[in-house]
Amino acid sequence: MNMEISQAAAAWFKRELDLKNGDYIRLFPRYSSGGGLHPGFSLGIATEAPGRSAIQVEQEGIVFYMEEQDLWYMDGYGLTIVYSEAEDDIEYKYEAQSVPGGAQV
Repeated sequence: MNMEISQAAAAWFKRELDLKNGDYIRLFPRYSSGGGLHPGFSLGIATEAPGRSAIQVEQEGIVFYMEEQDLWYMDGYGLTIVYSEAEDDIEYKYEAQSVPGGAQV
């Protein structure tokens, strides 16, 4: 699983959540009536330091991460978070990832 955050998306998080360099954003699955990769779940966010970070990316001085116990949500997918200027909001883009041998999961 890979995770990418665009510079514009990271800047949005900093502005909207009043974050400073060195702060953390945890991404985690949460119960939701909205859509995501799995029915009944979507990605939630929290501003908290990692406990058992399994994947993390730093962008614009902010560390975005997912904990080990939350990786099931992204199994077989990569995540890119981008900023939508038209909506002044972020968008989560999920992409199926290839496994060795060229097959997609």
